[in-house]
Amino acid sequence: MARSRRSTTGLLVTVIASCWAASAMAQNYNPVTDERLKNPEPENWLTWRGNYEGWGYSPLDQINADNIGDLVPVWSYSTGVAEGHQAPPFVNDGMMFVTTPQNQIIALEATTGKEIWRYVRELPDDLFQLHPTNRGPALYGDKIYMATVDACVVALMAETGEEVWDVCIGDYTDGYYSTLSLLAAEGVVVTGVSGGEYGIRGYMVALDTETGEEVWKTYTIPGPGEPGHETWTGESWKTGGASVWMQGNYDAETKTAYFGTGNGGPWMPDTRPGDNLYATSAIAVDIETGEIKGYHQYHWNDAWDWDEVSAPLLIDIERDGQTRKGLIHAGRNGYLWVMERTPEGQINFIAADKYVRQTAFESIDPETGRPSYNEANTPGTNKEAFFCPSLWGGKDWPPEAYNPDTGLFYIPAHENLCSEFGGVPLDEREPGELYIGVPIDVILSSLRFAEEVDVSQPVTIGQIQAWDLNTGEMKWTHDFKDMEFWGPLLTTGGNLLFAGGTPDRMFRAFDATTGDVLWEYPTNSGITAVPSSFSVDGKQYIAVQSGWGVDAERMHGLLKDMLPEGRTYPVPQGGAIWVFALKE
Repeated sequence: MARSRRSTTGLLVTVIASCWAASAMAQNYNPVTDERLKNPEPENWLTWRGNYEGWGYSPLDQINADNIGDLVPVWSYSTGVAEGHQAPPFVNDGMMFVTTPQNQIIALEATTGKEIWRYVRELPDDLFQLHPTNRGPALYGDKIYMATVDACVVALMAETGEEVWDVCIGDYTDGYYSTLSLLAAEGVVVTGVSGGEYGIRGYMVALDTETGEEVWKTYTIPGPGEPGHETWTGESWKTGGASVWMQGNYDAETKTAYFGTGNGGPWMPDTRPGDNLYATSAIAVDIETGEIKGYHQYHWNDAWDWDEVSAPLLIDIERDGQTRKGLIHAGRNGYLWVMERTPEGQINFIAADKYVRQTAFESIDPETGRPSYNEANTPGTNKEAFFCPSLWGGKDWPPEAYNPDTGLFYIPAHENLCSEFGGVPLDEREPGELYIGVPIDVILSSLRFAEEVDVSQPVTIGQIQAWDLNTGEMKWTHDFKDMEFWGPLLTTGGNLLFAGGTPDRMFRAFDATTGDVLWEYPTNSGITAVPSSFSVDGKQYIAVQSGWGVDAERMHGLLKDMLPEGRTYPVPQGGAIWVFALKE
């Protein structure tokens, strides 16, 4: 059961609120209803990706490919926090909400950057943050919700920052934590736990938005007597991982939420023989009951740390002369997956195409989508293997985007990166201790270039790809030479695609149809956050957080040693919110 925790005992929670919080804006806060979330207004950004379908698309077109050269910063705000800032600025009728590492929430006036209130969570002194970040809040009713790295969920009054409830959904001392933006729908907020690297058993929890009471809890690894339990051997299901790292997307018509799940744990596949459902899968979950109605497993018995954490996007496509209700996912395993969702929640396989170099799979069954493996490129205990893409995958957590005007699907990819590692025999699991089976020093030295890469010349590493989902064709690419790319994508009705993601600190706008770079601006740090767009009083803005860290920083440190001296950038630390608009 979920455990309540009040700010008056145990860990303290502080809210730092300015007197300006009593302004007319705060007192006239517009509640976020189910109807508004199902049909979001163009001027607001109410969810993690702008809509329930996960498109990362704003229909606003005042800023467009013709006038993008006039885009200038109108305000910025230093968060005072280091590490990886990954959350989008949420905006509701001119009031902005931003979460940062260390589980802070800042409410600001969206047009000026003036602080309204600030929530600062006091985290446990003994908490080790393997992923010190937060990917965003949820807005619902008159409240704002945040999942925390000490495995809790807190609800605040959106207009003042006053705490309403604080409920723990796991034990951080046992390895549980949460970094995802929550999914709010039908009176609940849905969150999930990470910690597969600590040997936990993954699950998702729905909490009542008003009280914080647990409505349902669903494990991503089936227990005895549940369908799929037979895909685990012995007691391996108890420590099998399958973390839920990212917010799900939602089909409001069928009340079905779609989530991605992490890899099985420990890393080496011989420690947990079997397919290991529902690890590395897309799962369809009934929002009211938590029942898993359907799934597609992208690859079974994972050996490569290829978490498939991103939820598939809900996009209608044309295939075989028919309109199909698509589920689209650019997999960490290097394949672009095209699937179909059904009214009953089943997930049907349609097609899978390589979008980066992939050496681990020999083939994919054209009927089921099940891959067969190249055993020489499959690591195991006391068995090293070289494989592509790297353990960070063809695409890691940064989300894709879809533009209904161009009809293109955009992928933030990594090309020419591979890994080499193997496992060691495991000791018995200790709560709160890493339970991976691959030594940390091996992981942190495992990155390799593909064998044919010539580092004497600029190397394509980061890449944006644009795909036509109806034909399965890649339409254009933009290559970032000698630079990794950790850029979540935003596309707009102005035929634009926005992204940061590179260590040169640039925030860029691309022509969404051709991929041409139309504009760029250097921020204070590297950008790994999700951009958003909104408008106030008829004026459009583009907003993003800058602040380098977590896996982007870890990869960058390895690339410094892999590329010749002088070919990588220093990346300053420190978080800031940046807001841009057309100059007057």
